[in-house]
Amino acid sequence: MQVAKKIAAITPSATLAVAAQTKAMKAQGQAVFDLSIGQPDFPTPAFIDAAAKTAIDANQASFYLPATGLPALKKAIATHLATRGGATYDPTQIVVTTGAKFALYSLFSVLLEPGDEVLVPIPAWVSYIEQIKLAGGRPILVPSAATFKVTPAQLEAQRGPATKAVIINSPQNPTGAVYSRAELQAIGDWAVAHGVLLIADDIYRDLIYHDVAYTSLTELSPETVANTVLISGVSKSYAMTGWRIGFAAGPRKLMQAMATFIGHTTGNATAVAQYAALAAYTGDDRTVFQMCDAFEKRLDLVWPRLSQLSGFQLEEKPQGAFYLFPRAIEAAQMTGFSTVDDFAAALLAKTGVAVVPGRAFGMPDHLRISYAASEATLKAALDRMQAFMKKYR
Repeated sequence: MQVAKKIAAITPSATLAVAAQTKAMKAQGQAVFDLSIGQPDFPTPAFIDAAAKTAIDANQASFYLPATGLPALKKAIATHLATRGGATYDPTQIVVTTGAKFALYSLFSVLLEPGDEVLVPIPAWVSYIEQIKLAGGRPILVPSAATFKVTPAQLEAQRGPATKAVIINSPQNPTGAVYSRAELQAIGDWAVAHGVLLIADDIYRDLIYHDVAYTSLTELSPETVANTVLISGVSKSYAMTGWRIGFAAGPRKLMQAMATFIGHTTGNATAVAQYAALAAYTGDDRTVFQMCDAFEKRLDLVWPRLSQLSGFQLEEKPQGAFYLFPRAIEAAQMTGFSTVDDFAAALLAKTGVAVVPGRAFGMPDHLRISYAASEATLKAALDRMQAFMKKYR
């Protein structure tokens, strides 16, 4: 059997690979301090679980729903976005998907012709590049500044006749960088002027720290909003990664095309999960704020310790998400390794501390460290990393 060339050219997800390895080590009884995973370590709020149970008991979860999502959920998403200060969307401009990841892939699939290019600021989430390739497009990597953010000038330097779209992720995975209103408006003006679609990945928008003001591309000029597709979901804000509910919101023509694509691929996202998401978007947001406060405390715990660890270089303190992205090539070399990949592998094998090599995000001299773990786990992991550096350097 020959595997299709387009699949053979795809790189497996590095984050999922590390997660699988840590699970295997745990199953063997080994102590693992997992700082690799990109998901909240909190349980889904009880009122959301209760809504799912109610939907099952009422036999609401037994049948097909419209492929683009439960009408009540789409209406709730539209209200939620308007309440948060974003653009006003009609429910017909919203498509509910099996996770925000599939919202992105559906968009790329209906947007890209063979050879079309998508600008991807680096560092970038691991699946952007591979999804673009799967959809027949070409990812064009755009180096960022020391702040991990791109400017219109950097984007323009990579723009060509085939440029179709640009992805802006804020807060950013893997760095926690957050674009300011002025930075986003400048990018929005550039994109509108050159006919480049803006893809706003706002999945971490509720995880903002130290009173930083957050702005989405969907909160700017009408011209920018009309030229933007918003991608988001419940996974990070409501600790619902396993429920797999995301959505896209944007120009009606694109949403209609995505509806056709979804109708022939997944069909509706799981019904019971949609009822759970409906509760999330219409319920009390106190749990969101409590979780955000906890992540902010963890950031304040991890940042100074990692800053003082030999061989690790950090730029600006993250303003959102739950990741740190230090330059770690010196740490690797100090401990006898030529690459950060080898350093990360040794760190896991010898100390049980799991992190993700930066190569997966387009910057091989860095590491992604998640602080979506308990304070006890974070402290133990940092202690082991410090001991590792002392022992092997």
